[in-house]
Amino acid sequence: MSYNHAYNAYKKASVNTASQAELVVLLYEGAVKKLTSASSKFTPDGKLPVANIESFSADVLRAQEIITELQVSLDMEKGGEISRNLMALYIFFNDQLRSANISKSKEKIDSVLNMMSQLTDSWRKAAENANGTVAAQNQPALNIEG
Repeated sequence: MSYNHAYNAYKKASVNTASQAELVVLLYEGAVKKLTSASSKFTPDGKLPVANIESFSADVLRAQEIITELQVSLDMEKGGEISRNLMALYIFFNDQLRSANISKSKEKIDSVLNMMSQLTDSWRKAAENANGTVAAQNQPALNIEG
């Protein structure tokens, strides 16, 4: 079995056995990874070389897809104000990324990346706490089904 095949099998097993909170963390981590990649396409003086435009756009679009997946996973009825706030934040992120993709703005990418990184840390802590609660209570950690 090749390394890539083994890694992909491990990744699939991780996703299939993850709690809902852990899946949210995986989505955030994926978005952060794509935004980090998009940001790295710029030169130190903030310019985007022509050779990097296609891969930059692909990274930004993938991050937007992940954020959209986070949006549709919100349970607006059960989530109340938190879900409404997250929805507004996800809409803001996608608007900023759309604008960044058009204008080739490293500043907008880095701004969203910074906020997504902070949220990733928060979700990671929430998932850890939820998993402890789930183990004790044997109930779902989060209901993110939309």
